[in-house]
Amino acid sequence: MDKEDLTELLDLARDRSSEGRRTLVATIGDLFEGQGETLTERERALMTDILNKLIREVETTVRRELSQRLASREDAPRELIVMLANDEIEVARPILLASEILKDADLIEIIRHRSMQHQLSIAMRRKVSESVSDALIESGHVDVIKALLDNPKSRLSHAAMEYLVEESRRVDTYQEPLVHRSDLPQALARRLCLWVSAALRSHILAAHEIDPTELDDLLEAIISDSTNDGFGREDMPESAARELARTYREEEKMTPEFLVKVLREGEVALFEALFAEMSGLRMRLIRRVVYEPGGEGLVIVCRALNIEKPVFTSIFLMSRKGRPGDQKVDPDELSRVLVLFDRVKPAAAEAVLKRWRRDPEYLYAVQRVESSRGKSRMAK
Repeated sequence: MDKEDLTELLDLARDRSSEGRRTLVATIGDLFEGQGETLTERERALMTDILNKLIREVETTVRRELSQRLASREDAPRELIVMLANDEIEVARPILLASEILKDADLIEIIRHRSMQHQLSIAMRRKVSESVSDALIESGHVDVIKALLDNPKSRLSHAAMEYLVEESRRVDTYQEPLVHRSDLPQALARRLCLWVSAALRSHILAAHEIDPTELDDLLEAIISDSTNDGFGREDMPESAARELARTYREEEKMTPEFLVKVLREGEVALFEALFAEMSGLRMRLIRRVVYEPGGEGLVIVCRALNIEKPVFTSIFLMSRKGRPGDQKVDPDELSRVLVLFDRVKPAAAEAVLKRWRRDPEYLYAVQRVESSRGKSRMAK
């Protein structure tokens, strides 16, 4: 900037008319753009000082134009950028969206003390750090948080993600952008799908006549597809018994009579693995069904698998030997369980078995949704 330019600036600074102020701001903006890399420190300081003193006196349209000019410049005066970022939203928006001169501390201060429109602009920046995201989430404004989630360049901490997944049960607006985030941890993605599917189930059952079991089959299939085919299911190391059980299934040798034979020979681990393959239940649940007192679970599984009463009786009696402590069978216990076997219909047992096969997390989510709806109805 030569002496002539400096004289022109000083003359414009003395002009207090609206047009003079407009021309001054535009001239300084031109100088920053055209000579930003060649200005001396003294010249930059002079222009910044003039702008700081006059910026509030010029009309909004002029300040907005200056904001647009300086938003993408890395050598713009920091003090001026911060001032423009705190201006009314029409002036601040270009700076908040694009200026990399603003530090996280500047942005957090603006989030806490300026308008929701300022927060929305920050949520849509090209880069949003975890600390700035936390501040935006703390604002509690649904539209701001949704804009943050929609921004693929925003970074969210695991704690923030976990909080928003939980909030998505209450705020439907969060659900879709959360699902589409590539950085959503798989475990949280599964939890989100569980809540959404459980809530959807409750709504469909209330609005339409549809069989709950069929609906659960459909929703569980959707969950599996959405979370890489069954992520989160019980992890179980492959054992010789499970591998052998699969071989018998592939060779179509798994019959109820074969179960009795294996159990009679004392091959308890193989029996459990075969029973798990036949029923589709996890091993932990199979052991509970087989050995629990009363035998109600064993009745349900055997009826669902169309296992005849004599075969069931043999399995029931021999499985009692696998229980800790007293292994004797109480005659009254046997009598009660055989009466129950006659009463349970295969169709009803199949429905129960289908429910047991489902992911327990999904069943828990359904229970929570139904419980919350029940409380809402009571409150009314």
